[in-house]
Amino acid sequence: MVTLDGKPVSADDLLPLALTNLGHFTSMRVEADGTIRGLSLHTERLARDCKAVFGTALDTGPVLDFVRRGLDGQDLPCVVRVTIYDPGMDLGHLAGVAEPHVLVPVRGAGTSRPAPLRAMSVTYERDLPQVKHVGLLGPLHARRTAQLAGFGDVLFVGRDGHVSEGSTWNVGFVDRDGIVVWPQADVLPGVTMALLRERAEHRVATVTLDRAKDMVAAFATNTAVGVRPLAAIDTTALSLEHPALDDLAAAYLSVPGEPL
Repeated sequence: MVTLDGKPVSADDLLPLALTNLGHFTSMRVEADGTIRGLSLHTERLARDCKAVFGTALDTGPVLDFVRRGLDGQDLPCVVRVTIYDPGMDLGHLAGVAEPHVLVPVRGAGTSRPAPLRAMSVTYERDLPQVKHVGLLGPLHARRTAQLAGFGDVLFVGRDGHVSEGSTWNVGFVDRDGIVVWPQADVLPGVTMALLRERAEHRVATVTLDRAKDMVAAFATNTAVGVRPLAAIDTTALSLEHPALDDLAAAYLSVPGEPL
């Protein structure tokens, strides 16, 4: 099911997004009871990013109504993606006043904990990293390269040698004192990461690739998977048994969902 402003979407509606690829989005996991962890943070992101991308205020009330319509009759849990774009914009004419519209596709969500992830490090810095935008060629090309090399995904390292994030996830580490360490870098401010920072002792520090490989454990976070342990970075194995990993997963699951 895919809707645009609460109505079935057509191929013509999608052409500007496919050809111009200017927009931003957020993805939310809807639980079996119909609630969403961090819903208010997701709506704040949509409003903030709309201002950054289009210079336009976004009324999130109608957006949530379109999400409710998109979820009507869907099996739960599921993942709903909310993409904001202007079908009236084209590649050669982008300076007009934007009229954002709301695209809502829905897909099923897994109910089991995903397998630990092996990540290959690559040198990469996302464009406009503070915005969750639709420009995913670089991250997805890097992910494909990693998967062709036998890994599950990629871990980005900036030109300064500092670890930042994964292709579509934030990364955190557990140091030898059992403290959670989030990288000090230009990264997408993930909702799952924000929720965990509120609930688990942590510090923010510069993490080089060598330092990352010297950590006891590491994990990926995003809405679809919650907390997913990293089994390895390149050829360096990481612990999958550290109690902090279970504590983080439990902390995330303890976050009360917000009703739509």
